[in-house]
Amino acid sequence: MTTITPYLWFDNNAEEAIEFYSRIFPDAKTTDEARWPEGGPVPAGTLMNASFELAGQKFIVLNGGPAFTFTEAISFLVSVETQEEVDRYWNALTADGGEESQCGWLKDKFGLSWQIVPTALMRYLTDPDPVKAGRVGQAMMQMQKIVIADLDAAYAA
Repeated sequence: MTTITPYLWFDNNAEEAIEFYSRIFPDAKTTDEARWPEGGPVPAGTLMNASFELAGQKFIVLNGGPAFTFTEAISFLVSVETQEEVDRYWNALTADGGEESQCGWLKDKFGLSWQIVPTALMRYLTDPDPVKAGRVGQAMMQMQKIVIADLDAAYAA
């Protein structure tokens, strides 16, 4: 079976990232890890790469050095049902140096981009009534973290 797995390049803090994400996503698990042997370019025992899962999605990480960094060109969308979930993921992923952006986007403290999107947003944006969908789209454009009650109000107006 063919699979596609996101492969994330970190400078030297991939292990810290796995621990951070594992605290946020309750079903996270590390599945494999490889550490540098004696005589490698970094201290022996330092994480070289690892595989882990978040919400059933497999990821691979590499401590590859500072040559590459994350950009907003790639993000991970977390689909949630409730405002409580929006708040929990938003607050956890922006903690310790993350930064808020617009329309449900944020960067975590590693510079990785995420979108925290309630299912109500997509339901409203794809409504066959273009006026209602447009009001919701305009409301979303004014938000950083998505507030479901404000989407509901824009839809019902």
